Amino acid sequence: MAASVEHGLNNSAFIPPLESGDRLTRHEFERRYTAMPNKKAELIEGVVYVASPLRFRSHGQPHGQLITWLGVYQVFTPGLALGDNATVRLDLDNEPQPDVLLLIDKPTKEQAQISENDYVEGAPELVAEVAASNASIDLYDKKRAYRRNGVQEYIVWQTLENKLDWFCLQNGEYLLLVADANDVIKSRVFPGLWLAVTSLITGDMTKVIAVLQQGLNSKEHAEFVERLA
Repeated sequence: MAASVEHGLNNSAFIPPLESGDRLTRHEFERRYTAMPNKKAELIEGVVYVASPLRFRSHGQPHGQLITWLGVYQVFTPGLALGDNATVRLDLDNEPQPDVLLLIDKPTKEQAQISENDYVEGAPELVAEVAASNASIDLYDKKRAYRRNGVQEYIVWQTLENKLDWFCLQNGEYLLLVADANDVIKSRVFPGLWLAVTSLITGDMTKVIAVLQQGLNSKEHAEFVERLA
C-alpha cells in the first residue's frame, strides 16, 4: 500500500515538458513553462511552439538592430515602454513572446497593461518579429492572433529574403504601410517613428538613426509627447 501511495504522489507531481505541437490551454501552458524556464516557448492559437537555437546573422543581429532603433525612439518619447522577448497574454489561446514590443505605459491611455505578476496583459501597440522567411508562423497564425487582438502595428523582418513588412491595423484588417519616395516608412500610431527600410536591411544603422532623428525632431512627435504627458 505504501508503495502504491508513493507512486501516485510522484505521478501527481510530474509536470510534462512543453513540446512543439502540443495543444494546451493558456493556464496549462504557463504551468509547464514555469517548470522549464531555460527555453523559449510560445502559445499561438492554442498550439505550442518551442524555439530552436537562433543563429546570429539571420536573427540575433537583426533583433539587436530593431532594439537599437526602437530603443532610441523610446528614450526620447516619455510614457512608452520597450520590451525584449517579454511574454504577452493576448487571450486564452495565445501567449506569444515577441522579439520586440513597444507600448504606451500611461494609465488610461494604453491598451496593454503590466499585470501584478509582471506580464503584459492585452495587445501592445506595436510588435516586431524577426522571421527567417515568408513561410514563418510570424506571417500566418501569429499575425492573425495579433490582428484579432488589436496589435495596432506589426513589423516582420524576413531576413533571408531581405524584406521587411510593416502592417497597420485599419478597420480590423492589416494593411501594408508603403515607404515614401525617400524609402522611409512612418508609423501611424507612434508619430516620429520613422524607418529607413533599406538602410536597416543592409545594416547601415548610422542612416537608420539619422532618419529616426528627423522624425524625433518633427512637429508631430512633439505633439505626441505633449499628449502623453
